[in-house]
Amino acid sequence: MAVYTDISQEDLDQFLSLYNMEEIISFEGIRSGVSNSNYLLFGKKNKYILTIFEEMTNDKDLPYFFQLMNHLNDNNIMCPKVIKDKDNNFSNSLKGKQAAISSFLEGQSIDHIKPSHCAELGIMVAKFHNESSKLEIYRENELGIKKLKSIISSIDKISDKLSQSVIDLIHNEHDYLIENISFDIPSGIIHADLFPDNIFFHENKLSGIIDFYFSCNDFYAYEIATCLNAWCFEQNNEFNISKAKALLSNYNLHKKFSSEELECLPLLARASALRYLLTRLIDFHTKEDSELIIKKDPDEYLKKLKFHQSVKRSSEYGL
Repeated sequence: MAVYTDISQEDLDQFLSLYNMEEIISFEGIRSGVSNSNYLLFGKKNKYILTIFEEMTNDKDLPYFFQLMNHLNDNNIMCPKVIKDKDNNFSNSLKGKQAAISSFLEGQSIDHIKPSHCAELGIMVAKFHNESSKLEIYRENELGIKKLKSIISSIDKISDKLSQSVIDLIHNEHDYLIENISFDIPSGIIHADLFPDNIFFHENKLSGIIDFYFSCNDFYAYEIATCLNAWCFEQNNEFNISKAKALLSNYNLHKKFSSEELECLPLLARASALRYLLTRLIDFHTKEDSELIIKKDPDEYLKKLKFHQSVKRSSEYGL
């Protein structure tokens, strides 16, 4: 979350007049993340999140996100509920941009991940996938495996800033994955951004998921592969098999992996690592550090990719 679009009390009051809500007594900007502008609204009884959607989020995708969030919330998946206005609309214009109000989730993201956190994550992701499968909506993953080639074309434009060995690895890895990944494995609606900063815990229990604005249709196991990369490595990039086992076994208890998914998991983990290596390289070499943009180290995902290249079967992840 971040603040790119500043609003005044008058702006907020005019926007809130469209809603049947309790009185909002104060508000403040939330300065973290990089995608949209977010404000915390304080009501007399409850707190809310106001999100103003910036250029990184396409307005045409908003109904997909809102329908998914409210469906999950209505079915006991802990995530924000988007509040409709007096005319039953999910969003309205604020400062010339679409904006929406959602419920506030208690809890906070964690810095020190334990296997117990990964176990809770595995259960939640399985329930998410089971519940989202009941929706008949579709949005393509714009950063999915089949889109990696277009991202690599952006990498080629900054090739003068990269070593030849990294350039060769990227191209060779992409070619290998496209040739060997099965595109006939179970798929459906995924969150697509289940990093620790988007998962809240309260008193060591998972209390909610936020930031649905990368959600899309893709392989369920690709989501799990991304979780392996985001949750199951130590700060020194050493793989923690206890965390991976907790994640995978608890997911499998609630949504059983198919044999095809298990066979493909090491390749999907490589594809996920390659995706984040690519986007981090682009950000690292094309964007300036600022209060709103914190560039992340691409080398982290280069190391993770090389680890997964050594994995031959999913049992090596502890399942």
